[in-house]
Amino acid sequence: MNDLFTKNDYSLYSNGMTFMRSPYNADPIDTPENVVILGVPSDLATSGRPGARLGPEAIRKASLNLVWEEKKFPWDFSLRERAALLDIGDVVFDYGDAEDFTYRLEDGVSDLVKANKFVVALGGDHYMTLPILRACTKHFGEMALIHFGAHTNNRVAGSTYDHRTIFHHAPQEGLISPKHTIQVGIRTAFKAETHPFNVINAMEANELSTEEIAAQIHAVVGDKPTYVTFDIGCLDPAYAPGTGAPAIGGLTTDKVLKVIRELRNINIVGLDITEVSPPYDTSEITSLAAATIGLEWLYCWASSRPPLTSAI
Repeated sequence: MNDLFTKNDYSLYSNGMTFMRSPYNADPIDTPENVVILGVPSDLATSGRPGARLGPEAIRKASLNLVWEEKKFPWDFSLRERAALLDIGDVVFDYGDAEDFTYRLEDGVSDLVKANKFVVALGGDHYMTLPILRACTKHFGEMALIHFGAHTNNRVAGSTYDHRTIFHHAPQEGLISPKHTIQVGIRTAFKAETHPFNVINAMEANELSTEEIAAQIHAVVGDKPTYVTFDIGCLDPAYAPGTGAPAIGGLTTDKVLKVIRELRNINIVGLDITEVSPPYDTSEITSLAAATIGLEWLYCWASSRPPLTSAI
């Protein structure tokens, strides 16, 4: 009888409540799993189209399309051999209270990192990255940053709780090193001569080979602890229409996946996928892109790790 309820890896609709059908546990600190999936259902800081608060649920549902493949093509190992995933649900906060959201997210992620969990945060507007960076810095110190996105998000003017200003505050707070930060896919105005970060703009990224893009990223971040933030708006709206501030001329899903595969040896210490807005999605292709990109990064992270010593 138990099989009736548990043997569901191949069903798209039965009990699909967690990312990649990973186990759910809201109290993960003392669990053996090494990867924690955290939903961040907030779009309090968005400046464009709303709806990113619905992103975590949509990404989890889309991930059900990816569960059936034991080894994700073209990787030569199963993620389950090296990564044990645990979905801990969503951060809970007093909605409308940006300060409460900020502190709860930072404190929660800080506890997870301290417990040696690799945190994958599903968003949610891009402001969520700032409190997560604060939490990770407590453990890893100043980090390198790989940011895939259409916008630089380092505006000086703006609210304290604003997804457009997060990378203005982050280096000022000593969270990330500008020298070791690279932004890929940028295609909105910024002053290159005064911009603090390395940039591969979208026109360049679409012309360069995946190997050339990866080589530049490797050269920038080196062996520093590296946080990865992937704003789904990095993709062209043809591949990700469901986002708050779409900008044409972005990257393809194929190119992004190929670049990720070239980043296997980077010391990745945290990951988020942001700005998925399901109300503007078409046939759930944005959510599927986000789930697939998240899974690809997990393979990238796991590729440099040894097999798990025991089954979890």
